[in-house]
Amino acid sequence: MAVALACCAGPAQVLAQEAFPSRPITLIVPNPPGGSNDVFARAIGKRLGDALGQPVVVDNKAGAGGSVGAGLAARAQPDGYTLLFVSSTYTTNAAIQTSLPFDAVHAFAPVAMVAKGPMILTVNNELPVKTPQDLLALAKNQPGKLNYASSGVGSINHFATHQYAQVAGVQMTHVPYKGMAPAINDLIGGHIQVLIASGPSILPTVKAGKVRALGVTSATPSAVAPGLAPLAANGAPGYESGLWWGILAPAGTPASVVARLNTEINRILGLDEIKDLLLREGAEPDPKTPDAFGAQLRGDIEQWRRVARQANIKAE
Repeated sequence: MAVALACCAGPAQVLAQEAFPSRPITLIVPNPPGGSNDVFARAIGKRLGDALGQPVVVDNKAGAGGSVGAGLAARAQPDGYTLLFVSSTYTTNAAIQTSLPFDAVHAFAPVAMVAKGPMILTVNNELPVKTPQDLLALAKNQPGKLNYASSGVGSINHFATHQYAQVAGVQMTHVPYKGMAPAINDLIGGHIQVLIASGPSILPTVKAGKVRALGVTSATPSAVAPGLAPLAANGAPGYESGLWWGILAPAGTPASVVARLNTEINRILGLDEIKDLLLREGAEPDPKTPDAFGAQLRGDIEQWRRVARQANIKAE
């Protein structure tokens, strides 16, 4: 994932790079309009275009769990004029998909991390637990009897909950759903006992008193869910999972172009209006260098591939 260096460039190429950008930039979002990926991409894209003096056009290319849009971006010219907006789902797809039309590790150069957000561990109100330690004690006394929901096999919350149980040394039974809404409905109704979900999807239900929140999956407390402690501090030492969003470019994009984009995006992440938008959507700014973002992306793919092998998680 290291950013390719533009070695031995001729004068014309150097001038072209120095003039970047000289035309509009396309930011591919491999998801339908309306979700957090789309909201974040449009907010960042608008301000990035203002900073660069050229419009950044968001192009939604949904399909095949995001691989349609990612495949288009991977095949684009590595000149900085085509970018890809991704989330942590990119890494879980890479862990279980065997026929992606691109190499998830090597097809892209990391440009910038945009944001991160915790997920929330929640339980049905009738479950006799008040803390993560209570839940783990109950699970240890009844191996495999407690069940946990996910929004689908191989989803980020499937991986995160399996990893949580593994780190804590308990067994729970996975119940996959087709989306988060039916999973939350069954959590409220008591058909399932445990659910790890994003803040925006579950916190309104928590605040309404319909389910109970026990902790956050992040390594440190988060402004997304004030008052909830990390699960790592309550029976699952070393556990950390969560959501993130970032921007990639086709592999081979000049380092000077990547550096300029990274600088502008990191500046944008410091704007109060962007911080407020991210927080409303369950996230916080997480500016990183391209190398640091690339290291996290590679590490997540390796981690989820390991979990997938251990748990026999396969794409459906």
